[in-house]
Amino acid sequence: MRSIARARSPPRRSIRSKPDFTDTSPWHPIGPPPQWSERDRIVSIDPFGATVHESFSDYYDQGYDIRPSIAITKAHLQMPEIKEAMAAGRLEADGTILKEGGNCAVTKAAIAPCWYLPEVAKRFGTEEGELRRILFEQTGGMFPELVTRGDLEVFLPPIGGKTVYIFGEVEKLSDEKSPVTARVHDECNGSDVFGSDICTCRPYLAHAIEECIKSAQEGGGGVIVYFRKEGRALGEVTRFLVYNARKRQVGGDRAEEYFARTECIAGVQDMRFQTLMPDVLHWLGIRRIDRFISMSDMKHDAIVSSGIEIGERVRIPPELVPADVQVEMDAKMAAGYYTDGEIPDEAELGKPKGRSFG
Repeated sequence: MRSIARARSPPRRSIRSKPDFTDTSPWHPIGPPPQWSERDRIVSIDPFGATVHESFSDYYDQGYDIRPSIAITKAHLQMPEIKEAMAAGRLEADGTILKEGGNCAVTKAAIAPCWYLPEVAKRFGTEEGELRRILFEQTGGMFPELVTRGDLEVFLPPIGGKTVYIFGEVEKLSDEKSPVTARVHDECNGSDVFGSDICTCRPYLAHAIEECIKSAQEGGGGVIVYFRKEGRALGEVTRFLVYNARKRQVGGDRAEEYFARTECIAGVQDMRFQTLMPDVLHWLGIRRIDRFISMSDMKHDAIVSSGIEIGERVRIPPELVPADVQVEMDAKMAAGYYTDGEIPDEAELGKPKGRSFG
């Protein structure tokens, strides 16, 4: 009976099947702008990742397993905040970028990380061998080739990627004569998706989308880059533990203890780094951001130091800040967070400058 059952079972398929990429090419081509060939501009993604089959068709035809690391498609955004902005008269439908029903047309790209180790090491100011050793250790030895195969210079790290949302014509982002509005946003599932009111993440994201729509309607370009760095790259478990500690501590939630609550749980205040972040902006061909919708000093400094000019920095409007978030805002502004208003006394809060938020 067992032999009959085995005989009647369907044949096992190979775990590694060769995918069929027919009709999966980018809906809208991006690049190549000059930055793609400028040394050190792009080290953490493959700029040709969306067109690998066109670029390396001979190898693919020979049987090499070559897969895209970037996918570009078209979509519509539907957010209640967009409809609210239309109802309030801040946005108006134009029929192309923003439709009457509140749908917003975008071009979006999903990008997986692809690190060129020699240049990534230079970006961090370390030796390539040291970078390889640390990556090997911090990934639990999963990738022995990091230390045994120095000839393999590209590493696909097992971390989250990023999604790019482009408003208006893609070419406007690389046209230095067209104004560009941009936000680099780090993931916050609780707020971005479920609307938790303990932080400003979704309100700031929605505000940035509104500003990007306006920029595109005025003949410029708008872009949101959404990074997967949940909970300051510490994860949701740590984030929720910190929430509990902040609310339950003696004296309640206080600005002067804002950073300490994370550090006492995680050992650090923030695990995000922005060193590689500007690569995606260079991939888009951006030379100048006219309106940067962010208050983060570290994001701003990383972008400017990479050679991209930033004009105006735009803080979140006070009316969009939930009441439960004022403690967080006071702590961040005292720590060097950009604001065009009154800065809380740093000495009183007792926190150093140089934090990266918003």
